[in-house]
Amino acid sequence: MAAEAGITVRTLRFYRERKLLPAPRREGRIAWYDDHHLARLRTIGALLERGHTLGGIAELLTAFENGRDVGELLGLENAIGATWTDETPVRLTPEALSDYFAEHVTAENLAEALDLGYLTVDGDELVHVSRRLLDTSSTLVEKGIPLAAVLATARAVRTHTDALAELFTSLVRAHVVSDALTRAAAGEPPGAEETADIAATVERLRPLAKGVVDAELSMALDRRIRAELDAWRKELPQEPDS
Repeated sequence: MAAEAGITVRTLRFYRERKLLPAPRREGRIAWYDDHHLARLRTIGALLERGHTLGGIAELLTAFENGRDVGELLGLENAIGATWTDETPVRLTPEALSDYFAEHVTAENLAEALDLGYLTVDGDELVHVSRRLLDTSSTLVEKGIPLAAVLATARAVRTHTDALAELFTSLVRAHVVSDALTRAAAGEPPGAEETADIAATVERLRPLAKGVVDAELSMALDRRIRAELDAWRKELPQEPDS
């Protein structure tokens, strides 16, 4: 949860101690967080970026949590905190994972996949976060690219996609929810109509953001491939002039 929210585990625990975050659901020694907790953390982060102190945020939460969740009263948690991904997790036995990657299933590669969050352990099974990423990774390995290289590239891609996500969230923060956050922190949560408008705007931005990234990546690949071909042609032996 801390990694998903972009904070440290220590910060997550601090928020819980300050009553900024509801306690997770517990099963024995395991604590389960969900999308509600992640949305709350993102709301706290947005308020902090607007210059509000933790003390002020705590007072806001305390005032609003008398029978209702802060997200409902702020009118923003559901609007801006819903999950954007539509990835399908895949449950795998160790044997099934070996069917995908054969000898590439090493301790080092497993540790890297776990650290990236691609794999999690659930009892005797492994859970891969995305069917699409699993199929893509296994196809690349099948074509001769070592899994270690695929995972290293995935980590680099993660860095760039995080930067892209920050660009889009900055746009939304500055031009869609900024005023509403400021007024909510001052005790004036948005009404139902404004909340619905924010939710509709954010929802509309989802496919637009993905479309921009897809178009730009396609054009960037075209540019890189042409540059590689030009460089390759220059390295070929030149035919003598007749």
